[in-house]
Amino acid sequence: MLIFFRLLQESFRFAITALLVNKVRTILSLLGITIGIFSIIAVFSVFDSLEKAIRNDINSLGDNILFIQKWPWSTGSDYPWWKYWQRPEASMRELSELEKRAQTVEAFAFMTGDSKTISFGTNSIEQVSVNAVSHDYATVMPFDLGSGRYFTAQESTSGRNVIIIGADIAESLFPNSDPVGQTVKVFGLKLDVIGVMKKEGENLFGNSNDKSALIPVQFGRNVIDLRNGTTIVAKAKTGISNEQMKDELRGVMRSVRKIKPTAEDNFAINEMDIINKSFDQLFGVIALVGWIIGGFSLLVGGFGIANIMFVSVKERTSQIGIQKSLGAKNYFVLLQFLLEAIFLAVLGGMVGLLIVFALSVIVSSATSFQMVLSLQNIVLGLGVSGLIGLVSGFVPAWSASRLDPVEAMRSNF
Repeated sequence: MLIFFRLLQESFRFAITALLVNKVRTILSLLGITIGIFSIIAVFSVFDSLEKAIRNDINSLGDNILFIQKWPWSTGSDYPWWKYWQRPEASMRELSELEKRAQTVEAFAFMTGDSKTISFGTNSIEQVSVNAVSHDYATVMPFDLGSGRYFTAQESTSGRNVIIIGADIAESLFPNSDPVGQTVKVFGLKLDVIGVMKKEGENLFGNSNDKSALIPVQFGRNVIDLRNGTTIVAKAKTGISNEQMKDELRGVMRSVRKIKPTAEDNFAINEMDIINKSFDQLFGVIALVGWIIGGFSLLVGGFGIANIMFVSVKERTSQIGIQKSLGAKNYFVLLQFLLEAIFLAVLGGMVGLLIVFALSVIVSSATSFQMVLSLQNIVLGLGVSGLIGLVSGFVPAWSASRLDPVEAMRSNF
């Protein structure tokens, strides 16, 4: 153990000496390692942070939610859109039947929407996503209210002309007053504002409740076509898996639509896991691109480390001869040069990681995107650096360990 620590100490000293004595040569040689580690870890840090933000946005809807719709959430060149476009939309009648028959679902919500202009006096805001929803929408797709209240059961059932607006709409239409209790005009009709959703900002998909509004679906059916773009959302009971809920909903929907046993479904049951799997593929490709970009720099850096070590062996040939004549074993010389190569490579990697850290601080403070250099990426960066040093330094270290002590001491280097 003492010999090993002595090796570490001497290797570190020789690595620092090589850096100080031949500054330009060593810095230029380590530049490849620095750029390579920076490229790989920067790509991983950006996309790890992006992936975390995207998954948080997806998971904020809940992982126990299923969407019954006309179109399945799948993509690709083989997507048979011509088969799906003839399917019927989800309907209020089907919602009623599902509520009666389903045993695995805690709550259902019906939703559809349209882009409309909302006005108050001389103020107006265009392209507002006005969503007509059933009463349990707040249970299935929860959101926070900044002021006011949600629809009562009676308002939802009777289709009262009431509306809940987003924070941006409230700021635009009522810059100097409380929106709750005021009357706005939508669809050419007057609606009473009963609530304002809490400001939340846009997610990474560009969606936000701040620029949307909610109305009871029984009121909305008079002004919005419920045969276009409808969705029934189901939330599972505690302890019920998505697969259990999906199997039951599929059976109920086939029964309600009177689909023959041999016929395929004319509806889709979508879940957030589909989106997660799509992003898994995307980020897998991005990770591969990051390795390819950084790999070329690491290859150059590896040759640079090997060059430094070959020169170092030449300069210390007589010293190696003296060590071996005094009883130093081959493995001692081998480890001495290997550890020196690893120290140099890790040093270059640490510089690359410091640049990534500085970049993450700048990006996080200058933009709304939070870029984080994770411990996992730090360990990965140092590990890759050490591996490059080990591989690059092995041949020079092996050649040094195989030197004949007599011939080595006669060297003029």
